[in-house]
Amino acid sequence: MSAVIIDGKATSKKIREGVLADINKLSELGVKAGLAVVIVGDNPASRTYVNNKKKACAECGIYSEEYALPEETTEEELLALIDKLNKKEDINGILVQLPLPKHISEDKVIAAINPDKDVDAFHVQNVGKIMTGDFDFLPCTPAGVMALFEEYGIDVSGKRAAVIGRSNIVGKPMSMLLLHKNATVTICHSRTKNIEEILKSSDIIVAAVGREAFLKGDMVSEGCVVIDVGINRNAEGKLCGDVDYEEVSKKASFITPVPGGVGPMTITMLMKNTLKAACLQNNINI
Repeated sequence: MSAVIIDGKATSKKIREGVLADINKLSELGVKAGLAVVIVGDNPASRTYVNNKKKACAECGIYSEEYALPEETTEEELLALIDKLNKKEDINGILVQLPLPKHISEDKVIAAINPDKDVDAFHVQNVGKIMTGDFDFLPCTPAGVMALFEEYGIDVSGKRAAVIGRSNIVGKPMSMLLLHKNATVTICHSRTKNIEEILKSSDIIVAAVGREAFLKGDMVSEGCVVIDVGINRNAEGKLCGDVDYEEVSKKASFITPVPGGVGPMTITMLMKNTLKAACLQNNINI
């Protein structure tokens, strides 16, 4: 069996075209959607992400502002900037690029963002809404995975799903979104016993563990749907995921590649969240 390759680039392009069309409708009503991106220090990976976000904003017709702060910026200075952005009427979404330097508390920073402008959906208020299923914003990576299921007609209802990883950014919200769509979900992590048995009996596996080629061919069942959220670099410096693509693609029915799978979807869902924030803040339904 040869797996269907889930094309995140093509799906992302399609969704961005829809966002641009809606942004154009907003501008006809005199509303401009705006996103502020804050980066502290010069982490190369963070810089790449921020550049990609700015590029996506330009592509979708979203106004963007970048605040690049030096590494030695104090927590107080960053919190003061967030307070200013919370009050800025032309900014609908605020994104603080993580990780932050060690002397700044990520929890304090996330808590300072107005939940109505929290387009990353990391604020505890938005996390609580995700738990109950009554949410405005979803974390971008899990939302991107759900959009790929939809695009490829993969029905998760009644299926056994395993999520490898329990981070607040991917693992936990991913499991909640699958649960909301009536999947039976197991969260696997470093302390999980008999992980191979769990994975082999799963219809859907979402790998978000951050370990190169963690998921091997002998750990999945024939016809399993495999989503690779991992972004790692191998010994040659090439981008690769948490899934041994060569082995697993021979058994899976659907699989996401790295790069070109979940990655493009993450930034696209950020654009969708910014559009939604602009609509909510202006009481517009489009």
